[in-house]
Amino acid sequence: VQLQASGGGVVQAGGSLTLSCTTPGYTLTTGATGWFRRAPGREREFVAATSWSDTSRYYADSAKGRFTVFREHANNTVYLIMNNLRPEDTAVYYCAVRDRVAGKYEFDDWGQGTLVTVSS
Repeated sequence: VQLQASGGGVVQAGGSLTLSCTTPGYTLTTGATGWFRRAPGREREFVAATSWSDTSRYYADSAKGRFTVFREHANNTVYLIMNNLRPEDTAVYYCAVRDRVAGKYEFDDWGQGTLVTVSS
């Protein structure tokens, strides 16, 4: 499955960004779409995910209350709305999918990443 992530950019602390993830020509029928990030010098970490039906959403503690993940079926896109951004949110953000039943943090296909930079 090919994924396209977009929406990264430079924003001041306290600002907002919305990331988008599409799977051109492919629609999930099970599994989930997730967002991960990798900050400079750090391991990749889970951020948020939503099930293929968008009925189950879950978040890392760092994202709860600030980020919202949801799926828009009409355009086959998963969004990550990020509010109240902090400098520590600076990272390359990746979307990923699994089109199977698996553990909630297991993903099989990955997009190319989009850079989010939060200035203080």
